[in-house]
Amino acid sequence: MKTPRPLRTTKERPLGVTRSTLVALAGLGLALSAAPPQPPSPTVFQRAIAPFVVQKENGQPYALPFLGGFDVPRPQFVDIDADGDYDLFVQEYSTALEFFENTGSAKAPKYEWRTDRYQNLEIGEWYRFVDLDGDGDVDLLCELPFSHVRVYRNVGTRTAARFEDAGALKDTDDQEIFVDRQNIPAFVDLDCDKRLDMFVGRVEGTVARYEAERPGGERLAFIQEQFEGIEIIGRIGLRHGANALAFADFDGDGDQDLFWGDFFEPGVLLIENIGKTCSTPSFQVDPVQLPYAGSTRTSGYNAPVPVDLDFDGDLDFLMGVLGGAFNPVATAADNFYHWERTAKDHLELRTKRFLDGIDLGSETIPALVDLDGDGDLDLVVGNKVDPSNDAGRLIVFTNTGTAAAPVFRQAEPLKLTDAFHLAPAFGDLDGDGDPDMLLGTWNRDILFFRNAGTRTQPRWVQDDAGTIRPPRASNSTPVLADIDGDRDLDLFVGQANGSVLFYRNTGTPKAPRFELIVDLLAEVRTGRRSAPTLADIDADGRLDLIIGHEGGGATVYRNVGTKAVPKFVESKDLALSLPAGASPALADLDGDGKLDLLSGTLSGGLVFYRGQTGSDTSQPSQLGVHRPRLIDLLFERIAFAIGAPR
Repeated sequence: MKTPRPLRTTKERPLGVTRSTLVALAGLGLALSAAPPQPPSPTVFQRAIAPFVVQKENGQPYALPFLGGFDVPRPQFVDIDADGDYDLFVQEYSTALEFFENTGSAKAPKYEWRTDRYQNLEIGEWYRFVDLDGDGDVDLLCELPFSHVRVYRNVGTRTAARFEDAGALKDTDDQEIFVDRQNIPAFVDLDCDKRLDMFVGRVEGTVARYEAERPGGERLAFIQEQFEGIEIIGRIGLRHGANALAFADFDGDGDQDLFWGDFFEPGVLLIENIGKTCSTPSFQVDPVQLPYAGSTRTSGYNAPVPVDLDFDGDLDFLMGVLGGAFNPVATAADNFYHWERTAKDHLELRTKRFLDGIDLGSETIPALVDLDGDGDLDLVVGNKVDPSNDAGRLIVFTNTGTAAAPVFRQAEPLKLTDAFHLAPAFGDLDGDGDPDMLLGTWNRDILFFRNAGTRTQPRWVQDDAGTIRPPRASNSTPVLADIDGDRDLDLFVGQANGSVLFYRNTGTPKAPRFELIVDLLAEVRTGRRSAPTLADIDADGRLDLIIGHEGGGATVYRNVGTKAVPKFVESKDLALSLPAGASPALADLDGDGKLDLLSGTLSGGLVFYRGQTGSDTSQPSQLGVHRPRLIDLLFERIAFAIGAPR
């Protein structure tokens, strides 16, 4: 029977370092007395969506495992290359537009990821593809910060679109048109006069209408502030708020009906166009919940996408759930709905995750460790909060393949504690040859779980004597590594304010004693919620520091000291492009001798980058640095959205 040995910590003096956090490079869970196998030159990284098989709990493979997850997807289907089928665009983060090419057919689409920053266009908080100038190809309208409309004119062709910034969309009085930045407007020729109409939902629950001054005209005349007397009042306390609009012919009578997704509505409202002809629209009817779709309820603020997705002549329906007044945590993973129209009066729900990738809620933090002692790396992912449980959880992906050809299968989650924002780090802290775990939490310090099992069958037992309490702890994210070459594991801890704490292990491999040191990371400067890891990224035999953070990207600090006396200096030429909420972990996952990079995201998924030497590729990464995500926090959404009680 094992005799528990307490972890000891000593506070030397407060650490005034900067914004950074660390995610564990666990290796096999043993002390890192030497750097991992190194490539012959500095490593660069290439994004890969499906580099190897990752299976769900039922054994079915994910189609797009490392897509990165969605919290607030805003989709639109557009035939951007004029090949007769719909391609897909999705906005998840501010300013960034993801593009998925349809490589299948019109009736059997297959969507392949191409980029997270389509043509590097800055789109603000919303976007719409529409033929603004009537030349037969689609232009792009989007938010011009703050709360105006930017025009990207398509100066390419129907088959090869190329967009140039044409400035702000203006009305016929030469004034920039105002659109509440959290609302998604709709563009359609509603009255069949060949002049484009623009409909803008207001937070007051009304709809403003503009119309092009002439066919193909790029200036819009203001028509009315309250179109057709429409006023949408939500279900909670008679409130109204943020909204998304769309038009399509839902009932097949030849005119355009209005779909409204509101912050305070758990579904999408349909306002039927009862006009007698296309040129005489009328919406003098009460709104109803989307017909034929059952009793679907979401967390609110739904972005409607009516489209004949399979080109069979009837209207299907898709919907991005942005999360409103009904607990957005509940839809942090299941938020991209697809209904197929299987009969005139029936919509069949096909999926709540239209793009099939790993999505574990929000704010994921991965760690790589050999949990079962079979010589390959397994994956453990902590998240902020589980969509079906009011706490974070640890999700295990067991490697059933090999060290050179991994196959990960999702297993039962580890249920160790009721805390938020779980950040796992692994290492042998009691010298018995199996990995133990440090677990960072939101506000409950860093918990220690001793492996009371074996290398092949771990059993986690919390040891309160090993709890580590960083000063002013919040969102603590630990990582273990032997940074000074003395064959025991030292500790780095990232925090919400961006600081990085360094604890030197002044004990032994069997009885660690962590002492807070102030000098090592004094020059480290990164963004909030930093999430670093340690790896020899420049192949010089010393562990470097790689720090992801909330705003996106990762900063690399090269170790220009020695194995015994590290010194970290920022290396701008090695900065990495990662999504918002980046939490990197590095290891050789495919046995080619090069470090690969796995990262969590703010949106609850994972992204993967295959490591290559500089001579392997001229494109080290296809992912741009993301800005903060759309309507970043629920409190911000509420602040934007809530109107006065009526």
